[in-house]
Amino acid sequence: MATIFTRILRDDLPGHFVWRDDLCAVILSINPLSAGHSLVIPTVEVDHWLDLDVETNMHLTAVAQRVGRAIMEVHRPQRVATVVAGFEVPHVHLHVFGADSMDDLNFANAAASAEQSELAAEAALLRAALGQGG
Repeated sequence: MATIFTRILRDDLPGHFVWRDDLCAVILSINPLSAGHSLVIPTVEVDHWLDLDVETNMHLTAVAQRVGRAIMEVHRPQRVATVVAGFEVPHVHLHVFGADSMDDLNFANAAASAEQSELAAEAALLRAALGQGG
């Protein structure tokens, strides 16, 4: 059975896309730690990041860096963090989000949900900062 991320990437389920290319997509987290909390997801369904081929892994990191710069531009956090945890969904994904302290990296503090209109507006801001527009 396809993961929830694969279903979002196939447009079977809704997602607020920030970036899309042949190797990955970036969507906003529905349980954000901070504004702009993004998930960089490979199009290939792989459970553990250690099992990714090197090219895909490098591409995900490069895209995460671009998205991180957009988050920095839009929200001006002290840092932009990346986390590869892999416990929530058995499909590799890099969390990219703004942080002002180590406390901001605690997933227990993630929002229980986010308003769809806020996610749509946030996705538009990040796409504009990335220069993609969609």
